[in-house]
Amino acid sequence: MDTTERPPAPTRALGLPRSSAGLVLSCHPGPVAAVTVLVTALAVSSGPGAGRWVLVATAVLTGQLSVGWCNDAFDARRDAEAARPGKPVARGAVGPGTVWSAAFAALSLCAVLSLACGAWAGAAHLAGVVAAWAYNLKLKETVLSWLPYAVGFGSLPCLVALSLPGNPWPAWWAVAAGALLGGAAHLGDVLPDIEADLRAGIRGLPQRLGPARTRLLLPLPLTAATAVLVLGPAGAPAGRDFAVLSGVALCTVVATTVHIGPRPVRAWRKAALAGTVAVASADVALLLARGTDIV
Repeated sequence: MDTTERPPAPTRALGLPRSSAGLVLSCHPGPVAAVTVLVTALAVSSGPGAGRWVLVATAVLTGQLSVGWCNDAFDARRDAEAARPGKPVARGAVGPGTVWSAAFAALSLCAVLSLACGAWAGAAHLAGVVAAWAYNLKLKETVLSWLPYAVGFGSLPCLVALSLPGNPWPAWWAVAAGALLGGAAHLGDVLPDIEADLRAGIRGLPQRLGPARTRLLLPLPLTAATAVLVLGPAGAPAGRDFAVLSGVALCTVVATTVHIGPRPVRAWRKAALAGTVAVASADVALLLARGTDIV
């Protein structure tokens, strides 16, 4: 019988050494890629300048990497005690010291790259990154847990607009929509894990509200973000914009009120997160369609 210790399946699939794969997986690669692609697409749609696009993309990428690594390194002991799956630091696939070093290295690169986009653009983006670090280190345990998400997502249109020639300020509706989507992302992200978070002593806003009230609150920032994107830009909204708004309202209501079986089960909490993703996708499409109007 072969008793040789084998690395976890994700490590073998990546074809990387165990510690390297653990480092990659501990950065939260899905959200990192999603946010980086979104902001890069917004930068491309907002105006010309391949060099600017690269700077914006790498600034966002390094910022998101630093936030993901900070999160897993700081929560390593808590994640290990809760036996949470998918946490490479908690299961010993990579050491917390290695992840902390990567987090601070990425943060340093983010500062340089952000400021290379312009002083105001860099300051706006770094404010969002610092807010995300504050969430990881303390604010997620407080009633202000929503604030870093609002600041972080709201700072992204600022980075894109202020990196343009002349450093124009972003349109108010772009920043407001980003902040609202950030608040919704926080609610939708935390919702499936509220009970586990409460057992671990995490009492952010969604945990204090509880699953039922968080589920009922979730449609408000989502629908508000869509309304801002439809009604905020100058000019009369097109018929398709109102169709999107109506569809978003219907989607959020269905996704956050569905129950399966005689009592609520985990599936309806996942449905709320799926609804968040669907509505956020519609809002992203609206935002990208208005890329040249964000200033």
